Amino acid sequence: MTAPPGPGAWPCPHPPGYGPDWIDFATASPLTTDPPAMRASTRLASLLLAAAAVLPALAQTPPGTTHPWQAAPPRLTAEAYFTNLKDGDRIETPYLLKFGLSGGWGLAPIAQPGRAKSGHHHLLVNRDLPLNFKEALPFNDQYIHFGKGQMETVLTLEPGTYTLRMLLADQNHLPHFVYSKPATITVTKKNPTDPKTLSVKGVALQLEGPVVKRPFRVQFHASALNVAHQSQRLPETGHFRLTISPASGAPVVMDFVEGQTEVWLSPPAGSYGLKLELLDNIAPGKALTDAVSASVRVE
Repeated sequence: MTAPPGPGAWPCPHPPGYGPDWIDFATASPLTTDPPAMRASTRLASLLLAAAAVLPALAQTPPGTTHPWQAAPPRLTAEAYFTNLKDGDRIETPYLLKFGLSGGWGLAPIAQPGRAKSGHHHLLVNRDLPLNFKEALPFNDQYIHFGKGQMETVLTLEPGTYTLRMLLADQNHLPHFVYSKPATITVTKKNPTDPKTLSVKGVALQLEGPVVKRPFRVQFHASALNVAHQSQRLPETGHFRLTISPASGAPVVMDFVEGQTEVWLSPPAGSYGLKLELLDNIAPGKALTDAVSASVRVE
């Protein structure tokens, strides 16, 4: 049984295993004329001056760092997963399959090196996890590569039973220990729908519901668009920005410049408006598609 690649699921351009080309405080005044005490006083003054220099920086939250409203994921392990498919599901094809990535990991297309905790998705069809994680994943219809930073594909499987699994790998297609549990599904029918019509450019955010308890997860999704690290500066890629607006007070803006596609939040109790954007990684501030919004009450 094979899994013909859907739109956006074409293999990466490189063969297996091949990567792309790729403060001096010595002037402090003495507090005493006693030499040992003088030296101690100088060291103390140096430490105080150093602390004073650091404190203002700690009050700021530069882009890409953790905001106080961000919470640690409940699970310590990272996972690549399906956001709209689970074990035992019965579906009709063509079917738009969507991917998620947890644990602070981010998407990084293979065209440029990504930072730590990054990779690109792979869909395994009727295959177990590889026995050797030091060997590059093969290129065939049972190992489908998403080396551009895609978050979805269209399944065009014939009727039958299949086992699917997600696996993250680096730019040389070497697997990370970031994968999903297997999902055994049944395709009950294949419809004549054109697969290209199922993937429409846009972004989406997913919540557990309109009322949530802390901490709660916000999942991001990009359709017909590619996600990457901002530092890779790849054309036609973007990174997510989440703006959280409380009922009163200034909005909080979080930029996920390392390709992350979800966040766990723990803001104070109250009502909030959320806005999700996908910003161009080349043109600062330029949105690649329309923003989406949602409301949530935190208890």
